[in-house]
Amino acid sequence: MLRQELGRLALALQFLTRVPVRIASFEPAELNRCARWFPLVGTLVGAFGAGIFLFATAWWPLPVAVLLSMAATVWLTGGFHEDGLADTCDGLGGAVARERALEIMKDSRLGSYGALGLVLTLALKTALLLALAQDAPLRAALAMVLAHAVSRAAAVGLMATLPYAGDIEHAKAKPLAQRVTTAELLVGYGTTAVLSAASGPLLGWPSLALALVLAAFVAAWINRWLRRRLGGFTGDALGATQQWCEAAVLLGLAAAH
Repeated sequence: MLRQELGRLALALQFLTRVPVRIASFEPAELNRCARWFPLVGTLVGAFGAGIFLFATAWWPLPVAVLLSMAATVWLTGGFHEDGLADTCDGLGGAVARERALEIMKDSRLGSYGALGLVLTLALKTALLLALAQDAPLRAALAMVLAHAVSRAAAVGLMATLPYAGDIEHAKAKPLAQRVTTAELLVGYGTTAVLSAASGPLLGWPSLALALVLAAFVAAWINRWLRRRLGGFTGDALGATQQWCEAAVLLGLAAAH
């Protein structure tokens, strides 16, 4: 049992990051089950960025440290989620039909909606992290970890409550085009709940509560938006969900701060 779960964690790490993980044997169905560990992988990605940030603060001004930490997480994930955000904005930014929106989202070229969405989201996260780091760099580092974990839990929630909207036969990761089970959702949310509880004393319980409420609100809005526009989720939409819910967590922490 433990070996099986470690294998799923390794698969999730391999799928979401550049970490060179070796998988002894691969079963397509496990790619769907490994979604339960996406929030834990988010925790590791956030911890990597937080470590770079804390190291950089000893050498450079806070704005430089924040940008280096964000660059580190983008490098670690290969810009996986940022690419999905840009494609989602391109596909759903205009008033086009569902089929046309899906076609645009498959196009690798970056359009004006995608560029605007990506730049504004990254700029917002940069400003929020800088605001959090002004008085308490350690608090900002913990906020990074929490935001990365919660945002990936939100993406798992999307996979559990919506059908896949694209062409399953041509999906890049076909098993992930299936709805995840309640078990994946409970494990993913459970991991996030443990991290949130551990973060409460340092981040402050009111700040934490506001951050989680905002992330839940954004996730619910995205769910409703995708259901109306596409009838379900796509891989790109999962990336957009991660990015926007990450920003929502930081918004909540910065507002209470």
